[in-house]
Amino acid sequence: MNEYTFEKLGEGCELCVSKEHTFGTDAFLLADFAKARHKDKCCDLGTGCGIIAVLLRLRYAPSEVWGIDIQSAAIKQFDLTVENSGFDNVYPLCMDIKALPGELPGGTFDLVTCNPPYKAAGAGMESLGEAHRIARHEILCNIDDICRGADRLLKYGGRLCLCSRPERLADVICAMRENHIEPKTLSFVAKSPETPPWLFLIEGRKGGKPFMTVMPALYMNGGGISPELMKIYGNPCKEDI
Repeated sequence: MNEYTFEKLGEGCELCVSKEHTFGTDAFLLADFAKARHKDKCCDLGTGCGIIAVLLRLRYAPSEVWGIDIQSAAIKQFDLTVENSGFDNVYPLCMDIKALPGELPGGTFDLVTCNPPYKAAGAGMESLGEAHRIARHEILCNIDDICRGADRLLKYGGRLCLCSRPERLADVICAMRENHIEPKTLSFVAKSPETPPWLFLIEGRKGGKPFMTVMPALYMNGGGISPELMKIYGNPCKEDI
């Protein structure tokens, strides 16, 4: 049975986390990069404990936010967060990304986010716990499944924002284009100017025309927290997992 703790994210909001379903730096970076609008209808794929969905709700107050995950234990945690925080427009949903849109209205979402499994199936040593294996390796879904699901949810002109490791950049761009989502903005994150990036953030638009802007890199000051990152975090954040 999962042992829960609660991480305070804002006034009146504590996120339910466990060893199996928690969050890292990349979730904060992606939520800030996505920058939802007040009128947006949003959906976070592979939401886990719901961290990105909750950050979107707290920081941008979109019209509604859905969080989808195939793992019922993760959705149970997310449900506890929503209930305890009194959110009336945040909706946890346990379902397979490959089955989208399912009960959701396809072609109606303005923003889809995803912090996907970073490692391709069979690449590298797999994590020991099942929840961690699913979160980190493409066991139950891959980047093409994610982009296909996003295509089914997004309205024309809607945005897909996701993050991944630099070695997966070509895979992500190809999967986006194969599913009618044109990469439009790319940003790299590195520990310092002297080190290679460990993460990228990318935004694509459904039905967009080819043209991509590469943003200045975001640096973490050699493992410390820069003033820019402090603004993104809003408060101290866990180390990247």
